[in-house]
Amino acid sequence: MIATSEKIPPAWGTIIYMATIHFVALFALVPSNFTWSALGVALIFYIITAGIGITLGFHRLVSHRSFQVPKLVEYCLIFCGTLAGQGGPLDWIGLHRIHHQYSDTESDPHNSLKGFYWSHLGWMLCQNPANEKIARYTKDISSDRFYLFCQYGMIPIQLALALLFYYWGGLPLVIWGVFVRLVVVFHCTWFVNSATHKFGYKSYESHDTSLNCWWVALLTFGEGWHNNHHAFQYSARHGLEWWEIDLTWIMIRTLAFFGLASNIKLPPHKAKQT
Repeated sequence: MIATSEKIPPAWGTIIYMATIHFVALFALVPSNFTWSALGVALIFYIITAGIGITLGFHRLVSHRSFQVPKLVEYCLIFCGTLAGQGGPLDWIGLHRIHHQYSDTESDPHNSLKGFYWSHLGWMLCQNPANEKIARYTKDISSDRFYLFCQYGMIPIQLALALLFYYWGGLPLVIWGVFVRLVVVFHCTWFVNSATHKFGYKSYESHDTSLNCWWVALLTFGEGWHNNHHAFQYSARHGLEWWEIDLTWIMIRTLAFFGLASNIKLPPHKAKQT
């Protein structure tokens, strides 16, 4: 574990935001706040926000440009990712690009060598120096009006969804469809930063601590094949062996079948393995 040479000031806005979401999610433990329909909506929006939004949209499509889709489809995916509540698309995509350039070094926003807590959550709860570099890594999207709408409208959009859920199914739907779902998506996504640098196996030389972790892959639609991804960052496919289930790759193939995905990038047929 690497000790930081100086204390980084806390990011109180993020701390309050995260604490509030986690606290309200605890009301799901009250029996009267549970309905099967609320659980069902939470699961559906888990797929929409974590799978379609974050993994397919924010990550493989835009962060790495692993494939191309029509602009309207791109905007739909970015909107779904914004509903995950993990920051606006410029912040998420910029920080992820920084992470890949400086993986497991001091300039990595969630450097896993600083410990599990830091890479999972701690890096967001402080005024991380990487935040100042975001603009340099998002020049391709920073002037796009839809991206700016999602960037600055993330919380109002989430509130509008909460009001819609309340109209449809009352408080249980809000608690499960918004707060519980956000907490689950948060931690599943964060496991890619933390757990896949601690648990699993290494298939390729990636010059960092990234590993392939099967249970993270199941939770995150294929993102747990993290060593594969770090070795071939441009690849639209992360599960490179037949047993490495990659649901997002299936989504991309489905889009391609309907003519909605093109220029799909893959690793070379033969790559040097460790």
